[in-house]
Amino acid sequence: MTAYQKLVVYYFSGTGNSENVAKWMADIAIEKGMEVSLINIGKIARREIEPPELETLVAFVSPIHGFNYPPVMLNFLFHFPKGHNKVLLLNTRAGMLIGKWITPGLTGIAFYFSALILKLKGYSIQSMFPVDLPSNWISVHPGLNERTVKYLHERNQEKVYRFARNVLSGGSDYRGLYEIIQDTLVAPISLGYYFMGRFLFAKTYYASADCDNCNLCIKACPVKAIKKVDNRPFWTFNCESCMRCMSNCPKRAIETGHGFILMFSLLFSLLLSGLFYTYFAELFFDIERTFTGFVLNSAFFLGILAVWYRIMHFAMRFKFVERIIVYTSLTKYKFWGRRYKALKNTGK
Repeated sequence: MTAYQKLVVYYFSGTGNSENVAKWMADIAIEKGMEVSLINIGKIARREIEPPELETLVAFVSPIHGFNYPPVMLNFLFHFPKGHNKVLLLNTRAGMLIGKWITPGLTGIAFYFSALILKLKGYSIQSMFPVDLPSNWISVHPGLNERTVKYLHERNQEKVYRFARNVLSGGSDYRGLYEIIQDTLVAPISLGYYFMGRFLFAKTYYASADCDNCNLCIKACPVKAIKKVDNRPFWTFNCESCMRCMSNCPKRAIETGHGFILMFSLLFSLLLSGLFYTYFAELFFDIERTFTGFVLNSAFFLGILAVWYRIMHFAMRFKFVERIIVYTSLTKYKFWGRRYKALKNTGK
């Protein structure tokens, strides 16, 4: 028995976690005889969406980036047409494994912010459901082993199936609200990541000399954030850090530049504490401890970072510079750099 005639799932996915959740939802909807549409928002004109039909249940599935939905999903929700349908909000977040215990990720403000956007457009929120699938962010932690990845997929597939049977029959599930205390605590980090952190991570990726210019990363980027500069892939500030490029590179040529970011941080600290910057700040702004000062400092930081990244990108044409950057990258080494791809959905 189903309470709806049709299910439409809009999803954004880098390495396949959110895509799998969308497909697991579709498995149960098909089982119930519903019409199903799965729409990858990375492949459509995101500002040309028709309003959902009546009796259609609408779901949004996205990974968590910096304790929020990534900007590509948030912008999609901002431009989504008004309607009066029931909505399911789901996220995939950084699941880990200790023994048989799945350590949950953190949703942050993703559910609350997106629910507010959709409520103002006339929608009713029927669920807020987090899914703790394997974390793919090997820029900040070692890659997960095959056993962990397989276990997390199997357990979460069962979890999503139970959730889908409930909500497609008209039930609700707001277990995302159970974590409101920790989500509130990380809210400042969510805002910091949105306004600054994501731009920093965008400038940590580079292609090593192993790159054969197949251009797969450029073609597959869901937000068109990679372009060719000096005959080498170049990451712009549009990058969402979804990890698709790094995980899919057939030559494993894409790395995270831990070394050159560390060098940049040290150089920036010296510049920030130098007489020139101190004089500049005191003479013109005198606002270093205010929010405006934070914004100006952040803009200054990102501007210098963009210049630094361009210099490093150019310098990597020289073999000795390229080798230094490669071997100061943790993702180069086996103990850290396991590339992640979500297991293929095998259905029910």
